[in-house]
Amino acid sequence: MIAKVIVDISNSEVDKIFDYLIPSNFELTVGDRVLVPFGSRSVEGFCIKITDCSDGNFKLKEIIKKLDENPLIKPEMIALAEFMKDKFYLRFVDVLRLFIPSKLRGNKVKALQREFCTLAGEDIEALKSLISPRAKSQHAIIDRLANGGEYLTVLNTEFSPSVINSLVQKGIIIKNKQEVLRKPPVDTDKNADKVELTNTQKSAIEQINNSDKSVVLLHGVTGSGKTEVYMSLIENALKSGKTAIALVPEISLTPQILRVFRARFGDDIAMLHSGLSDGERYDEWRRIYDGDAKIVVGARSAIFAPLENLGIIIIDEEHDSSYISESNPRFRTLEVAEFRAKYNGCKVVLGSATPSVESYNNARLNKIGLAEMNQRISKNGMPQIQIVDMAQELRTGNFSVFSMEFQQKLKDAVKNGNQAMVFINRRGYASYMQCKSCGYIAKCTDCDIALTYHKEDNMLKCHYCGKRFKPLDICPNCHSESIKQGKIGTEKVVRELQNLLGEDVKILRMDNDTTTTKTAYLDILGAFRRGEAQVLVGTQMIVKGHDFPNVTLVGVLDADMSLYFSDYRACERTFQLITQVSGRAGRKDKLGEVIIQTYSPKHYLFNFVKNYDYKGFFDKELNTRQVTNFPPFTTIVRVLVTNETEEKSLNCTKKIYDCLKDLKAEYFKEFVYMQAMKSPINKIQNKYRYQIVLRIKRQFESEILGKIYQIVDNNKQGNSVFVEINPQNMS
Repeated sequence: MIAKVIVDISNSEVDKIFDYLIPSNFELTVGDRVLVPFGSRSVEGFCIKITDCSDGNFKLKEIIKKLDENPLIKPEMIALAEFMKDKFYLRFVDVLRLFIPSKLRGNKVKALQREFCTLAGEDIEALKSLISPRAKSQHAIIDRLANGGEYLTVLNTEFSPSVINSLVQKGIIIKNKQEVLRKPPVDTDKNADKVELTNTQKSAIEQINNSDKSVVLLHGVTGSGKTEVYMSLIENALKSGKTAIALVPEISLTPQILRVFRARFGDDIAMLHSGLSDGERYDEWRRIYDGDAKIVVGARSAIFAPLENLGIIIIDEEHDSSYISESNPRFRTLEVAEFRAKYNGCKVVLGSATPSVESYNNARLNKIGLAEMNQRISKNGMPQIQIVDMAQELRTGNFSVFSMEFQQKLKDAVKNGNQAMVFINRRGYASYMQCKSCGYIAKCTDCDIALTYHKEDNMLKCHYCGKRFKPLDICPNCHSESIKQGKIGTEKVVRELQNLLGEDVKILRMDNDTTTTKTAYLDILGAFRRGEAQVLVGTQMIVKGHDFPNVTLVGVLDADMSLYFSDYRACERTFQLITQVSGRAGRKDKLGEVIIQTYSPKHYLFNFVKNYDYKGFFDKELNTRQVTNFPPFTTIVRVLVTNETEEKSLNCTKKIYDCLKDLKAEYFKEFVYMQAMKSPINKIQNKYRYQIVLRIKRQFESEILGKIYQIVDNNKQGNSVFVEINPQNMS
């Protein structure tokens, strides 16, 4: 028999199927991880097919050994790998690697075993008779183990190791190795009771279940009870003997949704995301693989959980850009979910208060199903939104980052024992340092980007590669000591708030700088939920999904920060961010208020935001996209070329562009736009970046994309070249 093997080497030259003989002394299954001879060395590989004959006429080598007792990659995932390889133009091995914990490759992580102590017999008195009556500690250990065993590490904290060893030597205690599962820390909601569904929630569930579409959009305003709908759908799947996946966009949201899910479903839940340790990820993955966990909660990577017999896939906050992987391997989570849903005959539910324009348009066109929940569960309704003109604040002499209205509302909230959240989508203390005399701006040496000042560390940091530099005291260009700081970030907001409210008011900050430790998410969110702090300041991490019953005020600083980005999604993303963060206020029995600070109060977007008019915003945005020929009416394709040598990157881009010009001539009616250029950020991590941006009509999209992939394949010239479809970040 012949095994078709993909070797575990991420290189385009060897990303193909190799044939190996299966030795007669062991059985091999599709999905098995194997060790094979490859050139002069032995490498790991994955068996993806077993046949009777080889495609070649040369002598085949034998597989050295099978590396695992059971196949790591199940049949569904082999089929998924084939789909993703073709759909997203990926290397086969890069897709297969997504399906197993990375440290499992090369056996770099193993099951954790600890010594477990038990008594040698059930007759306690007989065991005690073997030791002196005066050996009180030994008698106490026997009593301690009388109702079952205990881990040696625990016993060592209670008793002397020498006393324990004495009992082992006498044959009274037996030591055995037992596996211990490494479980991620979870803040369990012990007070969470199953609630009675509202009529709106029942109607939404009915619409989802009765829809003839495999994908259904659940459009529900913030606080409408979407999470309870998710849990009911999962409960129905479990009752039918099926399993479920629930995805959230941010790691910071995973503990929160896990907290309420675990209160409902107990140990049937496993968690998968990049914040887990290698051991935790391995053990959670094995629980899922073995069928011990029926529900998987996690971020994007959880879509690859090795669950069988899926009954429902939920993608919460479906509009979030994090569901699209923009580093190798590049893929769209929704399309992966759709494949798994079709394979298992189940539904995908997309939940959001602010759906992406593409998703809502598909629902309007009846390409996917639609269920809507337009009212909050709270009797108070949606929080009142006030738009504050910061230009007017300056004219009246207020040079603070906070408007007078927000300052007063914030003081009142704290005084009345309530909580507040402050959102600004910029971390650090200042966005840049600049010389006032000559205009010099401190930039990263490896990236074409301004360095952000972090006052706590007194460092300039690059938010792309992580490099650190000393802050500017003197301009290196003109030697001037006149240095100014750029726009404020979360760090400075906290300092300004502390000055405003006083040192006795506890303020927490949540951004990439404060969530570097493993339990930081749990610690910050848990402390705020318990009322240990009155104010939470944060970036996008605090925007989505969080449910804090005592929050009555939300402040949005620099609300127009993302409004004027050179991205066709700028208005959509700004609307989503502001609406989502506004929804954190007044979620239970207390009234909520939102203060939005902007220098562009007359921009049409803020009128839609103020009135929670998603449909009005959608209609205007869709019309703009149609007039300007942007998605969903066209498809944007970006060919991104990178190389450590700028000349090589540029030459490769020119060659690909010349070939694409011929393709454009062939499909001239389908090409709306094509242009080659430097990337907006020309250098990241010492690699120069050039790009070709195309917009093509959707009628011949798949045909044209296939030819673009072929052109790129033929002209890489040793450069890294990626083809991105509707990229989320054009910089």
